[in-house]
Amino acid sequence: MSETAIPKPHFDKEALRRKYREERDKRVRPDGNEQYIEIKDHLAYYLEDPYVPTTEREPVTDHVTFAFIGGGFSGLVTGARLAEQGITDVRILEKGGDFGGTWYWNRYPGAQCDTAALIYLPLLEETGHMPSEKYVHAPEILEQYQRIGRHYNLYDKALFHTQVKSLVWDEENARWQIETDRGDNFTAQYIGMGTGPLHVPKLPGLPGIEDFKGHSFHTSRWDYEYTGGDPKGAPLSKLADKRVAIIGTGATAVQCIPHLARACKDLCVCQRTPSSVDIRNNEPIDPEWFKSIATPGWQKRWLENFTANQTGQPVDEDLVQDGWTDLSKRVRARISQLPRENLTVEKMMAAYEDSDFEKMEEIRARCNEVVEDQETAELLKAWYQQLCKRPCFHDDYLKAYNEPACHLVDTDGKGVERITEKGVVVAGVEYEVDCIIYASGFEVGTPYERRSGYDTIGRNGVKLSDYWTDGMRTLHGVHVHGFPNMFIVQATQGANLISNYPHNLTECGNTIALMVKHAQDTQARKIEVTREAEDAWLELLLQAPPMMIGSTECTPGYYNNEGQGWGEGVQRATGYPHGPVAYFKYLDEWRTSGDFDGIAFT
Repeated sequence: MSETAIPKPHFDKEALRRKYREERDKRVRPDGNEQYIEIKDHLAYYLEDPYVPTTEREPVTDHVTFAFIGGGFSGLVTGARLAEQGITDVRILEKGGDFGGTWYWNRYPGAQCDTAALIYLPLLEETGHMPSEKYVHAPEILEQYQRIGRHYNLYDKALFHTQVKSLVWDEENARWQIETDRGDNFTAQYIGMGTGPLHVPKLPGLPGIEDFKGHSFHTSRWDYEYTGGDPKGAPLSKLADKRVAIIGTGATAVQCIPHLARACKDLCVCQRTPSSVDIRNNEPIDPEWFKSIATPGWQKRWLENFTANQTGQPVDEDLVQDGWTDLSKRVRARISQLPRENLTVEKMMAAYEDSDFEKMEEIRARCNEVVEDQETAELLKAWYQQLCKRPCFHDDYLKAYNEPACHLVDTDGKGVERITEKGVVVAGVEYEVDCIIYASGFEVGTPYERRSGYDTIGRNGVKLSDYWTDGMRTLHGVHVHGFPNMFIVQATQGANLISNYPHNLTECGNTIALMVKHAQDTQARKIEVTREAEDAWLELLLQAPPMMIGSTECTPGYYNNEGQGWGEGVQRATGYPHGPVAYFKYLDEWRTSGDFDGIAFT
């Protein structure tokens, strides 16, 4: 690390803090998540699958060793690791028409991962795939899902266009009873759940939303029949004579707006809160370079390097070099300049704030540099810390506002006022359009059972939702007392690594596979965390420092439950107190020791 002195900040920190508070206060709403509509009943057509037709089949009434709910990366990496341990009697249930999770649904124009593909796409080394570019587009991500499914024969027993409706533990027979919306009624010795937070689309609760006489759809159900084009980037040829409004300027909108701006007769971008949009600098991956780094164990090394860099651990090299690691390196550099006597939490948080101010000032200045109309440039500036909302990285988004057809309709934090038969109303002005596209995201802060479509019933009829009334209770975020042979694959109460979510999932999958193999080798019928171990883990989590993500001081969004915070359970919505690097090391030692401390095999 360079010892060059870091210049003192050249901005007015108090003025920035005041501006951040003002912009936040404009957007805080008392209804929180209730401002969105649950898509059901007469609005259910917004959920129809436009990509793969549903095929009729007979109900399934058999037994499998392992059933996994969710065909995203969680289910695939767990199924893959089970197969590597010789456990192949695995069934994945998925409500989409193929594997893919959120990447099955997200096929909007320009859809692309914001994390480098070499660390974002799981099992690259195992499947022998080289990504085509640093940040691959959605079709290639979906292809990796399918590649994993084929490589590990996970298609054999998979059930697509299928949603679980009942999940009940049968104590007498030590197995789970599973019923679905397709009439299936089968059993499994073990179940895994990886339903994730990004698969149930939501709509803004706008007056008149059902009155609009034009065409409308949600970005996760992109209507290429209406727009023309395809997920691989063909031009949206049918929009040349169309007036279109898109509601939302989050990560999805940032990616699809450049395509719409070039295609539409007129595009109204309805903005409540600007995204922070940093440089992406995407580029193709050179096959010769890839050969030089793709030596045995390469992806694990890259994963560990990114996690260490992004979480502020001392590392000699940054392999990934992206926006995530850039901010972390800035913070680490500032902290390294502090005298030893100033290495207090307060001083280190101040160094973090200075680094963030500096970064966000650069991001805001980029608006003025790229956008020709300076009034529009000012409206596109994000006034909050970079991790208050999901950071975006894109090289064409800001340029889209230089297109003659693209018009920013800023709502000054209030959002669209209402929908009419003819279009959208903002601040009393009606904008007549032919089509409304809802880039309003997915449900995150709603109850887990609402998003999954079922509640899990464990021993003695206890519902998981009731067991978690006061907050999540697990060991490692995976095992829940009173729910034997059940595994949850996600990040909270484990590494809680948000910047590269699939890293959490691959480590969970490794753990689950080794535990199931151990149970089979020892002829155990049940795997369950003890209450004492669960309590001890929750006690340990209380030592974790406050999260950078999710503060109610931030502008509202899904990171902080629309500005409402996460209530009394927020202390449990955290991760290992020593950070992701230490957690992954701890977990590897825990599972490879063969002791599985805190778990009862009976």
